[in-house]
Amino acid sequence: MRHADNFVKDNLPPAGQWPDLIFELPSLQYPDRLNCTVELLDRPVREGHGDRVAIIQGDTRWTYGELQRVVNRLAWFLVQDLDLVPGNRVLLRGPNTPMLAALWLAVVRAGGVVVATMSMLRAGELHKIIARAEPGIAFCDHRFRAELEQARAKSGGPATVLLFGNGELERLIESKPGEFEPAPTRADDPCLIGFTSGTTGNPKATVHFHRDVLAVGDTMSAHILQPLPEDIFLSTAPLAFTFGLGMELIFPLRAGAATVFLEDVSPASVASEIERCRVTYFSTAPAGFRALLAGAGSFDLTSLRNCVSAGETLPAATSDAWFDTAGVRIIDGLGSTEMLHIFISARGEDIISGATGRAVPGYRACLLDDDNRPMRVPGIGRLAAKGPTGCRYLADSRQADYVVDGWNVTGDVYERDAHGYFWFKSRTDDMILTSGYNIAGPEVEAALLQHPSVQECAVVGTPDPDRGHVVTAYVVCRDRTNAGPALAKSLQDFVKQTIAPYKYPRKIEFVSALPKTATGKIQRYRLRD
Repeated sequence: MRHADNFVKDNLPPAGQWPDLIFELPSLQYPDRLNCTVELLDRPVREGHGDRVAIIQGDTRWTYGELQRVVNRLAWFLVQDLDLVPGNRVLLRGPNTPMLAALWLAVVRAGGVVVATMSMLRAGELHKIIARAEPGIAFCDHRFRAELEQARAKSGGPATVLLFGNGELERLIESKPGEFEPAPTRADDPCLIGFTSGTTGNPKATVHFHRDVLAVGDTMSAHILQPLPEDIFLSTAPLAFTFGLGMELIFPLRAGAATVFLEDVSPASVASEIERCRVTYFSTAPAGFRALLAGAGSFDLTSLRNCVSAGETLPAATSDAWFDTAGVRIIDGLGSTEMLHIFISARGEDIISGATGRAVPGYRACLLDDDNRPMRVPGIGRLAAKGPTGCRYLADSRQADYVVDGWNVTGDVYERDAHGYFWFKSRTDDMILTSGYNIAGPEVEAALLQHPSVQECAVVGTPDPDRGHVVTAYVVCRDRTNAGPALAKSLQDFVKQTIAPYKYPRKIEFVSALPKTATGKIQRYRLRD
């Protein structure tokens, strides 16, 4: 029998660099032995709700009992056929589908560590993830195989790739038993690695434990969202985003509710699905709400009970317009991949249009001054938080930047008022928040610099009424006579082919020179101004 794989544990930060963890709420007192899939999957079935619908996609409806059986068969396949042992990393690639959700649960149930990736990622981006997490197994939606195979060739792994959605994996698990004893994992055993981009474009791998998965359900979901088993969730975010993981899988399963998966997240498709499925919980980025507002009158949105926004700050104008149209006040939330989910928010009558909210029950939040001391009075400073979840980067020196004196320092500048509400001001780094996506400016610059017409460039976020900010590139051409709309279009298409398409610069400005310091560093703040 093979021993457990301690790769993730061995590459966690030193204990002295971990954030302070708080488990003050009674609901956060988890046992030492814990496999989170028992609570998410087995408990509803054990309590007699196996026939309740868990996942909806189109005409497909999986009950909790059916989902449990598919997950168990997949877990058996992982252990028996692929020799998975606790701690092995398993990469998942594909859009939100019932099988992708079942795979996520099966890997965790068998003691593995999920590495979920967005289907939009290109080979170069996947290569970085594979090189960092070193997964030995990958499951890929058959429609998105090509880029993974390119990344695999460059990375030398994963050794095993299985396709699903075309019947291949489905046939392999048909004969497996429908029952599986969950791996006897500990509450603080790793179960997922979430990747987020840093300001340099180098992905940061955030490690989360079994107890973390339940903790976000027992804080943000239980205290702010307060879902019931009768509720139906829908989110435009992919499961590879921890925001989407919570809203589309953890929160509904923790409540015994249903979740709707939708691959086409165009405004018309989303609104139609809300109407068809009578969705009660809908979540997207502020830009998603703005896009829906244009055609909201054509659809019946009266089933909505709660709407949740995250990914970027929610402008007061968007909040007010949605309330006037849909009759539901949007719940704004600030979270991060490092914290797993939302830790500042507000609900109901506590919502103030334009404010993010206050610390979610179970968390604490403060502002730090220039000396990293918590500010005791209202003012403006760097946001910091702590609670039952926190930052643990995988083998990354940037841990010391994110965790300061036990606080998770998010990179946001906020203002806190006399009532404890937090109001977003800006980001402290070069991250661009656009339509709910975090895009690292230097990564887009690196892609542009591969084009033969580009001599140098700088990428920043500029304000946009619909997207919050848009990726804007200032480009110095090798031949200035080529500057113009045709080259701008060529550069945009080139970036789409080099990195994930959503990262391309929507605005390109051709300049003769970039503003620089005496030492040659680009002054991006001048471009933002």
